[in-house]
Amino acid sequence: MSINDAHRQAIAALLLRNEQALLDPAVRRDRHRVLALLAEDFEEFGASGKVWSRHQIVELLASEAYDPPALEDFRCHLLAEDVALVTYRTIRANAQTGAPVATLRSSLWIEDSGEWRVRFHQGTHAI
Repeated sequence: MSINDAHRQAIAALLLRNEQALLDPAVRRDRHRVLALLAEDFEEFGASGKVWSRHQIVELLASEAYDPPALEDFRCHLLAEDVALVTYRTIRANAQTGAPVATLRSSLWIEDSGEWRVRFHQGTHAI
């Protein structure tokens, strides 16, 4: 893999912006923007244990009441020139108690025809 550091950093910055966009309530409600970020064969393993398809996620995000979490510890690992694994943690307040709840997240991003799209995402509650 012949990716120089500047290119690697540019990809990481782009994927961070894409992950942040997917946490933004305005983006989440915009079906066209979400569809542009999700691969045709997107799949998610949710923190709840439910498996979500692209269609199900688009429908869910368009109608949910959502308070965006804080994103921290973002890392981007290039597995190939057109494949990246990103990992990070989100923190949000529990609606009932106000206590912080952390979720560990990972996404597999694929570059196709110059566009990066997420193919797989998983959220796991941190202990």
